[in-house]
Amino acid sequence: MGRPIYSMDIRERVVAEVEAGSSRHAAAERFAVSVSSAIRWAKLHDRTGSVRPRPRCGHCRSPLEAHRQWLLDLVSGEPDLTLQEIVLRVGKDLGLRTSTSAVDRFCARHNLSFKKNGARRRTGTGGRKGRAGSLEGPPAQS
Repeated sequence: MGRPIYSMDIRERVVAEVEAGSSRHAAAERFAVSVSSAIRWAKLHDRTGSVRPRPRCGHCRSPLEAHRQWLLDLVSGEPDLTLQEIVLRVGKDLGLRTSTSAVDRFCARHNLSFKKNGARRRTGTGGRKGRAGSLEGPPAQS
């Protein structure tokens, strides 16, 4: 995530306008910010005495990262596992609740490829297994 959209200056001015007796809606309109932002800033100021934005978490990590080596060993040892099967193994062996999307993001971060279908065959192109017949049907016999 990036930095907050509104500066501290505009936040403080909106809250000062509200404290001076203006409504939150009027303060939002005067400073061209959303009404919901003015309401949140006023509540934040009442609760903490500041309108400073909450700290961003930075780069949040997946709980799967703590088990990185186990997961990498699992995938290298059993390359035919699907994402759903890995989710089930993580739940059974590690006791973690996770999702296929979380496992997919873990695999993308670690350059693991999962191009497998449910029947444990690698997916690929169908090749030229035959041409489709024409719409008219088989050729006429003379």
